[in-house]
Amino acid sequence: MDAEPGMTTHDPKAPKASPSPATGASSAPGPGVAPQEAVPAGKSGAPASPVGSLGERLAHAREVIQVEARAISNLEGLLDESFSRAIDLLLACEGVVVVTGMGKAGLIAQKVSATLASTGTPSIFLHPAEALHGDLGRIRGRDLVLALSNSGETVEIKHLVPAVRKIGARLVAITGKPLSTLGRLADVVLDIGPIDEACPLGLAPTASTSALLALGDALAMVVSRERRFSREEYALYHPAGALGRKLMHVGEVMRQGRELPLCASGTPLLEVLRVMSDTPGRPGAALIVAADGRLAGIFTDGDFRRHFKESGPMDHGDPIDPFMTKNPKCVLPEDLVQSVERLMREHRIDQMPVIDANRRPVGLVDVQDLLDTRV
Repeated sequence: MDAEPGMTTHDPKAPKASPSPATGASSAPGPGVAPQEAVPAGKSGAPASPVGSLGERLAHAREVIQVEARAISNLEGLLDESFSRAIDLLLACEGVVVVTGMGKAGLIAQKVSATLASTGTPSIFLHPAEALHGDLGRIRGRDLVLALSNSGETVEIKHLVPAVRKIGARLVAITGKPLSTLGRLADVVLDIGPIDEACPLGLAPTASTSALLALGDALAMVVSRERRFSREEYALYHPAGALGRKLMHVGEVMRQGRELPLCASGTPLLEVLRVMSDTPGRPGAALIVAADGRLAGIFTDGDFRRHFKESGPMDHGDPIDPFMTKNPKCVLPEDLVQSVERLMREHRIDQMPVIDANRRPVGLVDVQDLLDTRV
């Protein structure tokens, strides 16, 4: 059968051709990282067979980690007054911090921008290529641009920087080449120094991106500290997930208002049961309030079952006081949800009164409310 256009025929009896040597860039591998031999590839481009033992693979992995660790460690010796000037510019910025970078540096820039935003410094990421096609309008003269580029000569960055200068925004550069186009046009240059990549070919950004990230994080954390960014603000910006849950306060999840079942001391048992049943959310408990407005006790479904089991049927006309739990464990609205959950688990209770500084009931925490915060 004739081959279709663009296809070659294959004779199964013909001898297999030897794989040709790999071609490509001739750059030397990064120091400390052994060069990688060319591996015959199958139809998917994957190695035809394993080429390294377990020991060799782990040794190579350790070399990569060591190279990247050295790149980050070397930053300590490069920190100088330029870092302090960059902090001053960030703190003085009246607009937003626009973080930009291309390729792998761009991915790092996105993370740095996210860290700034979540720790008290308004920030957005701007793709340099998109900026040159209209998104440059996101930048205003009151903003600060933080540009990341190891070489400082990335084409898109070189075209972006002069436009940033025309707009009037301040420019901080993180680069390994202070005398590059980016470095020369920046207000402040943060030098990551010459870096040898951990890539066996010496090409893929590895150690350099680790250094960019570490220095970006250093900027964000020093600025956050000087802004006196609080745990409460952090919780405000992290309402979901494990981080937000750790910093959530009882006042944010407690039942209050119409959902808070309150009964006066001396209220008949039957009336208390009715309040528990009719309160929205049916909390399974009622808070008993003394004449002075302070919490006298709590009565729960569990109390009702326990008294019935121990003493038999109760007179529904009796006052609630003998049946309630006096001096129950209580929490404050400002207590952390995480701590309250631990307390309820340790004492095996499903409801806890929330009181103010004068022991007046202001809310009720139900174990179901805490479970709902995990969603």
